[in-house]
Amino acid sequence: MPKNKKHDSGSDSDSGPDDRNKPASKKAKESAAPKSARRDSGGDNATTWTLEGLRQVRINEFRGRKMVDIREFYEKGGETLPGKKGISLSVKQWKKLLEVAEEVTRAVEN
Repeated sequence: MPKNKKHDSGSDSDSGPDDRNKPASKKAKESAAPKSARRDSGGDNATTWTLEGLRQVRINEFRGRKMVDIREFYEKGGETLPGKKGISLSVKQWKKLLEVAEEVTRAVEN
């Protein structure tokens, strides 16, 4: 039986990126006062806490149910609008998240 020959395509078959040594990303400057302590009530009757930049936690009502909305917002025409990136939790889901928060924190720190 003849030996199997590898097909030589004339180029390397390395599927990795060309630039493997990316420069380190710049970290955001931290302010002296934590932004999570800031609480806003906008014109839309939603209580809002700013986490970082345009990331916010809001308490909204959707179809008569209270929701905790953790979302990234964007500005358009001077107005702050909700973006696609985010999650809305029911009160029950929010309470469950708070129950496991310490365990999640320990897992992140280790």
